[in-house]
Amino acid sequence: MPSGAAALVVGLALALSGCNSGGSPGPGGTSSQVAAETPTASAAATPTPTPSAAYKPADASGPAQNVPVPVLPEVAKTETKEGAEAFVRFWYENLSFGYETGHTETLEKISGPGCVFCTGLRDGIAEAWSEGRWITGGQIETPVITATVEPGAEPYVVVQVIQSTIEIRNPDGTLLQKPTPATNTGSRAGVTFGSSGWTLTDLGLIR
Repeated sequence: MPSGAAALVVGLALALSGCNSGGSPGPGGTSSQVAAETPTASAAATPTPTPSAAYKPADASGPAQNVPVPVLPEVAKTETKEGAEAFVRFWYENLSFGYETGHTETLEKISGPGCVFCTGLRDGIAEAWSEGRWITGGQIETPVITATVEPGAEPYVVVQVIQSTIEIRNPDGTLLQKPTPATNTGSRAGVTFGSSGWTLTDLGLIR
């Protein structure tokens, strides 16, 4: 039987991207680095860039290997509508990276301490990757991202989130629990811009 926290990663994935929504599919952000993963890699370790290695998705035989490390684009460092959109795309790229690798260090750095949903997602990923387990699937695409940045108002970003089926694998490759189906929904992200750039401060499902 799955532990409560392991079930949490599935429940939160459903909450984040569990309802059908409109919007046309499209490409996600780009990445230029790669992180090598092995079945025994610790989720707390820092991914090591290996640009020449080929990406291999996770399957029943082991975790994903050489997963591209998300790179923050220059426009995401600007306090503009385009900057907010690029930043939120980067945030979701890191969430997707977390599902594939168990690494959520960057996600934590760019999420505000008051974002309860963000913390729950990271905790769920950490639990799913504990005790030698790994996640198959869970990749996220954000084909539609629209920011609202107006003087005197807190910026927010509306996002279409598409996530592939999530499977949590035991060390022997068997499933820990029933897979979470692929999903497509809209989310609303609150963001703020400070001395260190953008931070995601709030996240919720658009119903």
